[in-house]
Amino acid sequence: MRTIWGIHMEWDDGTVSPDNKDIAIGWQEVGDLRNLGPSREAFKTAFAAAFPTEKAGAVPVKAGVLYRFCKEMAVGDVVVYPSKVDRTVNIGVVQSEYEFLPNVDFHYPHRRRMNWSIHAPRAQFSQSALYESGSAITLFQIANNAEEFLATLDGVPFKAADVDAVSAAEIAIQTEENVEDFVVKTLKNNLSPDQFEEFIAELLRSMGYYARVTRYSRDGGIDIIAHKDELGFVPPIIKVQCKQVLATVGGPTVQQLLGAIQQGEHALFVTLGDYSPDAVRIERGKSNLRLIGGADLVQLIFNNYERFEPRFKSLLPLKRTYAPSAVPADLRAVD
Repeated sequence: MRTIWGIHMEWDDGTVSPDNKDIAIGWQEVGDLRNLGPSREAFKTAFAAAFPTEKAGAVPVKAGVLYRFCKEMAVGDVVVYPSKVDRTVNIGVVQSEYEFLPNVDFHYPHRRRMNWSIHAPRAQFSQSALYESGSAITLFQIANNAEEFLATLDGVPFKAADVDAVSAAEIAIQTEENVEDFVVKTLKNNLSPDQFEEFIAELLRSMGYYARVTRYSRDGGIDIIAHKDELGFVPPIIKVQCKQVLATVGGPTVQQLLGAIQQGEHALFVTLGDYSPDAVRIERGKSNLRLIGGADLVQLIFNNYERFEPRFKSLLPLKRTYAPSAVPADLRAVD
């Protein structure tokens, strides 16, 4: 089977017919890629030298795009290019080897000539194919839906509706997991420890509690105190410990929180990760203890996000959208 690539081109403004377009990518500072050694390490070294302030984790990803474009893509390969401008899926065949043409467009000098033969509306394709071709990476290899794209290129009828009927549940699950991953990563990497505690306090306030961030140096690591009345006199008082970690929280850590809880008070532990079996056993034996892990935390955020103050929404930008139902349509039919 022919190799099929998906590509996203940020430079595309929709003003030129796809029939006349090359495929092109940026990072012109790296220079002519033909001057680099034929290894991924050579490309990573060159990219890091050209962009010394780039985050270390991003260098292999972006250098890998350049490596694939120059070294792995070949004449005769198929390219799928979903255009956001006119909502079409363009499919064509690579016509040239890699070229470095800064005189054509200085900002996007890494180029290959294309022969575009298919410009089809997005609605013609299955959701699974659209999802795969919508990868966030600039250049990537298409594998799961290769047959559908090749059939379209060859003019062979392909029943996308049949694919949708099978894949709707899978896409719904993938979409949900991707959003959950985004929320957890944002809370872990983009917020300081103080901001994370303030964010959890805002979550509690959105649920109808009065909550204030506080720190007790010898009080079991209590980060937030929450209660139902404005003054905090009406029981129960909820003492919250926040752990901005992805690691599993064990029983001893949970016991430390319980040690700071007095009679009539409740304990709430919030983390981005999960809990060990012994921690869960402790929770089951304590009616005044609640453990919130990453998955539960994300769901609570989804349920209460609309009531967040704008400054907290800016820390975690989300918007309401629709995704395929995880329940196939024929199972949801009403007699």
